[in-house]
Amino acid sequence: MRRLERLANRRTVAQRIIGPELARALTEISFEIQRQVGVLIDRGGHIRAVVVGDARSVFLPDLSEYRPGRDRLCGLRLVHTHLNHEPLNDEDLTDLALLRLDLVAAVEVLETGLPGKVSVAHLLPNNVNENPWSVLPSVSVHDLADDFPDMINALEEELARHRTPRPAGDHRDRAILVHVSTDSAMVAEDSVGELRELVRSAGIEVVHEIIQRRPIDPKFVMGQGKLKFTLVKAMQLGAEALVFDLNLSPAQVQALANFTDLKVLDRTQIILDIFAQRAETREGKIQVELAQLRYLLPRLSEKHTALSRLTGGIGGRGPGETKLEINRRRVQDRIARLEREVVQLGERRHLRRAQRERQGLPIVSIVGYTNVGKSTLLNNLTESDVTSENVLFATLNPVSRRWRFPREHQVIITDTVGFIRNLPKELMAAFRTTLEELDHADLLLHVLDASSQDVDGQAAAVRTVLRELELDSKPAVIVLNKADQCDPDVLAGLSDRYHGIPVCALDRRTFGPLIEAVEQALWSATAAAGVGESRELGTVNGEW
Repeated sequence: MRRLERLANRRTVAQRIIGPELARALTEISFEIQRQVGVLIDRGGHIRAVVVGDARSVFLPDLSEYRPGRDRLCGLRLVHTHLNHEPLNDEDLTDLALLRLDLVAAVEVLETGLPGKVSVAHLLPNNVNENPWSVLPSVSVHDLADDFPDMINALEEELARHRTPRPAGDHRDRAILVHVSTDSAMVAEDSVGELRELVRSAGIEVVHEIIQRRPIDPKFVMGQGKLKFTLVKAMQLGAEALVFDLNLSPAQVQALANFTDLKVLDRTQIILDIFAQRAETREGKIQVELAQLRYLLPRLSEKHTALSRLTGGIGGRGPGETKLEINRRRVQDRIARLEREVVQLGERRHLRRAQRERQGLPIVSIVGYTNVGKSTLLNNLTESDVTSENVLFATLNPVSRRWRFPREHQVIITDTVGFIRNLPKELMAAFRTTLEELDHADLLLHVLDASSQDVDGQAAAVRTVLRELELDSKPAVIVLNKADQCDPDVLAGLSDRYHGIPVCALDRRTFGPLIEAVEQALWSATAAAGVGESRELGTVNGEW
């Protein structure tokens, strides 16, 4: 123990990875106790920590204070002994990647207790071969070059040069998208494409995408080898977050957070963040906050190591448990309060709906996948100015307008929030009062994006949500939007398969067949009586 303590007061040559004297001191102690012994050395040659492990590995302390930024090396190198003449192993390379060490070196312990060859590895900048690190040829401890500072400076310059520079004023987070499943390559790419659009809508820049075809690991989601590669890639590209294309369990979030200091986000968090950015009305903000708290509650399980974990009844409850319970109670109280407000808002919406129903006007609701052009269609049918952007979930709260037909018929047409695959249950529960508008609809306009490569998958996702809401039995008219961007043969096939009506939401001249179909569905007798009449679109811009 005294000899190990004296090691901490030593200093090695800053220009060399490790000097012969320090290497001999390490190997002699390691040979004597038959355990691996190592030191963490800063760039000035000072020993910052002495570590002792077992015969196969060393145990490193917390190095978070040595990591000033996610896109830089930590400024420490690990030099430790190997007792069985083995080269650098997976655990050494894992420490190199996860801790962003300047390098990791293993000194061979000879049968005499003297130092043998030294194996060295360091991280690499982004490269075409996607090699995360380089393992240098082993050399004698006496043959190590005196160029360590120059090598590290050159390496950091290369790491910085290969990162995409940020434009002035661009403060967006950079993220790597991760998809893990046993789905086919086409399905996986489509899913990642949708996640890419979600991330873009949330204001995050995507710098890389990783697809791994394997069963989902119950702890780390992906294989540990691929996870290490992903973390090195994040450092190479300057990414601050990992976005997983699935809904992570609390245990998976905790395991990943313990494995890396990057932000760990899942599909639900991205959707919740988009909703939080888009919410403008009081009702929308309440519903989004309610969904976020419901998502957060089962994840309030982390205990701070600085607090007591004592248990055992009165007088034995430590402050760690107390703090945890206080947080949970506050969240539960806030959820209960927000739920009461949502019920009150639902009652007000019910009164407004009852006023519309007393006028005897039919209600038509537009449903469909997010970003298929529902709001644009509503705007051009009713000459309105509802927010419509080429982003996901541009509209959160239902918007109602009056739509007048050529034969003096009128309906109330509403635009609802867009659906998406695996819509988080927290959002479904929070937006239940909003989706109740669909219960009172006399007709659904199911809008499909005819130009999408995954139109069938989007249609199936909408049908799934409607089935969960017990609305799949309502009469519906299929609208094939963006017909101008679709190949005519493909459009004809979609029309036959879905019995849909092709339209371009931006071109009001294409609305004639849609108006006829809606009239036929709502007033079949009246519409059949005047088939030969000329039809011109009449609209009234009235907010309800």
